Amino acid sequence: MSEQQQTAAQAPRRVVVVGAGMAGVQTAVALREQDFTGPVTLIGAEPHQPYDRPPLSKAILLGKAEGSAFDVDFEALGIELRLGCEVQGVRPGDHELDTEAGAVPYDVLVIASGAEPITLPGAEGVAGVHLLRTLDDAARLRPVLAEQNDIVVVGAGWIGAEFATAAREAGCTVTVVEAADRPLAGALPAEVAAPMTDWYAQYGVELITHARVAGIEPGTVILADGRELPAGAVVVGIGARPATGWLAGSGIALGTDGAITADEHLRTSLPDVYAVGDCASFPSGRYGERLLVHHWDNALQGPRTVAANVIASARREPEQIYDPVPYFWSEQFGRFVQYAGHHATADTMVWRGDPAGAAWTVLWLREGALVALLAVGRARDLAQGRKLILAGARLDPDLATDPSVPLKTAAQT
Repeated sequence: MSEQQQTAAQAPRRVVVVGAGMAGVQTAVALREQDFTGPVTLIGAEPHQPYDRPPLSKAILLGKAEGSAFDVDFEALGIELRLGCEVQGVRPGDHELDTEAGAVPYDVLVIASGAEPITLPGAEGVAGVHLLRTLDDAARLRPVLAEQNDIVVVGAGWIGAEFATAAREAGCTVTVVEAADRPLAGALPAEVAAPMTDWYAQYGVELITHARVAGIEPGTVILADGRELPAGAVVVGIGARPATGWLAGSGIALGTDGAITADEHLRTSLPDVYAVGDCASFPSGRYGERLLVHHWDNALQGPRTVAANVIASARREPEQIYDPVPYFWSEQFGRFVQYAGHHATADTMVWRGDPAGAAWTVLWLREGALVALLAVGRARDLAQGRKLILAGARLDPDLATDPSVPLKTAAQT
């Protein structure tokens, strides 16, 4: 490398991060932690100080906390914050973003625009219909819970269960409507979701499955079979999609799911553009397929790889590969549920403990090796299992079935 090329490679570059959620904030912070000295700008569409989302469906919703702003001194870190600024598009040829406040130049762009909730057709603009994704959403729902309304939750996924839990704790009458035959139909096999179905009734929540919403009127949810449910409020939790509509015409490749198709280094199809968090999928060598992970831990881990690769690229050094063991947790109906891995590639499922009890685990194996687990009230299983997945450890099924045996003991040497 010539002296001129070396100087150019080492010169600080302007990094602009789009999205001030967990993935965006952690990317900006990781750049500084890894001694990046160039300008860093973090752009967020919301006017609030960047905040963490998990407390929205718990402490903030129930009035136990007023906010969940990240404990980050952006000024001290030399990170420029541009809040309340919606990004409308990107022009890669000019290395510029189009925003409400005008063009923003970049040398390196990191897209961390997250996901947006899927709305229920016909429910947009109807009084009393809510989503739960932002701090403002939670603020609007707090008085609804305080008034102890009859609440109908549409969707028995993770967010639906968490909101139903909070609403019951607030003293509301809660009905959950699910189009599928069980909760978490898109996330877990039927035999695993089956024992979780009973949690609703045990917590005083009515769960109606095989039920589609035909319409919503103020105060009433009308099901396709003609039933009418009283609803002082309706909360829609039927999933989220990557917030990538603003990338139309940019040339950045998207998958059929709307996610940016990042490579193993979290680079997009365009040079000097990375993508991380809920808005991007990535190829997993561990699982042999592309993963789109809409969970907090992915938004925490991915930014470290992006930051390292931004710096490595400038130095003409090899970039890191991103291939994590996905992890998430959910607090619902008095239970702490944790999941690690990706069970879609498994060929064997092993129960560990009685699913009718308060604590149990499900293990998924592929050719004897642990690839995923779901732990209910068994945090030690999760901690040990996650390490075993990382190590590619094979398990003795007989030992693994016994909940009194530490999971690590079941690993075959």
